[in-house]
Amino acid sequence: MSIAPEDNRAIRNVAVLVAAQAILGAQMPMIFIIGGLAGTTLAPNICLATLPISIIVLGSMVTATPISSFMQRYGRTAGFFVGATGGAIGATVGGLGLFYANFWLFLTGSFFTGVYMSAQGFYRFAATDLASDEFRPKAISYVMAGGLISAIIGPQLVKMTADAMVVPFLGTYIAVIFLNLGGATLFLFLEAPAQAKVSSDAPVGRSRRDLLADPRIAVSIICAMVAYALMNLVMTSTPLAVVGCGYSTNNAADIVSGHVLAMFAPSFFTGHLIARFGAEKIVAIGLVILTGAGAVALAGTELPNFFVALILLGLGWNFGFIGATTMLSEAHGPAERGRVQGMNDMIVMACVTMASLSSGGLMNCLGADAVEGWRAVNLAMAPFLVLAGGSLIWLVMRQKPRSAPAE
Repeated sequence: MSIAPEDNRAIRNVAVLVAAQAILGAQMPMIFIIGGLAGTTLAPNICLATLPISIIVLGSMVTATPISSFMQRYGRTAGFFVGATGGAIGATVGGLGLFYANFWLFLTGSFFTGVYMSAQGFYRFAATDLASDEFRPKAISYVMAGGLISAIIGPQLVKMTADAMVVPFLGTYIAVIFLNLGGATLFLFLEAPAQAKVSSDAPVGRSRRDLLADPRIAVSIICAMVAYALMNLVMTSTPLAVVGCGYSTNNAADIVSGHVLAMFAPSFFTGHLIARFGAEKIVAIGLVILTGAGAVALAGTELPNFFVALILLGLGWNFGFIGATTMLSEAHGPAERGRVQGMNDMIVMACVTMASLSSGGLMNCLGADAVEGWRAVNLAMAPFLVLAGGSLIWLVMRQKPRSAPAE
């Protein structure tokens, strides 16, 4: 692969961000595996079992715009340190919630974990700060590929730590504290672009309303929102469904591990596919794969069904989300970066929050048992896939050059 000389600094940043995605990012599969299971033991109502995961996503949504603005003003490094601090505080408070069997304290810890999740979402944007136009989609893709290592580290740490202490899952939260404290040192090696001094007559870019009126920005947000929300909807319920269908926590960890591997393994070539075929086509393929994931999940509740469905879910998310991120990164100027990226992540995380909240209700309260609940979760994907697919078709048709009128 030939690299333009101007991308040498971008490559160094990508290496740092890949390592951060691998080490700090391992906490997300860890907490997503055990969050619902811990919630089942602590929640006053079984319908609230997945609320800890929903609160993580809510915390990410609420802090997305402030963190984006903070990074715009003080730089990526400072923002990523804030994120790692949030992750360490969240694990500490969540661990105390487990120790004292206090559901509301546990939820408070989940909110702080959301601060980390929000900051992690900006790793992909930070990869583009110094990248050329040609290298940009590849930079995003490589950073997302760091999740491959987190997909291995996270579930294995869950197996090692979930029952390591008298209080179930407390050891996992202690491990998460050390991941944040150790991983944060990576950001000392991150090279951020120089902060330009803003003069009074400098362009400020479009308003949020004008940005949302841009068809390419609007559709990229819709597609990212649907890809991420549906992935979260199904993944949040997966450990509950697996255990509810008679399988073990280790089975659930293995399935989530396969899912997270599928989320990030394609990232080694997703950027190349986007550069060759265009982001819109890759997003469309992602939506088709997500549809396939739902179909496999609805076909049965044997372990192979869970594995295949979750692998397809991860693959569809990868194509849909990275493709939509690339579309967004190409549709705004430097002066609009903080505004549009924060707005994008706030909207996406708002929908992911709703999906996570709905997941627990669909899984535990709509059906008579785990099988019916799992079916309800996967049927709920359909209208949102139609929304994203329809908006993408509309954008592509709108962008097609019209033939000149006949003389």
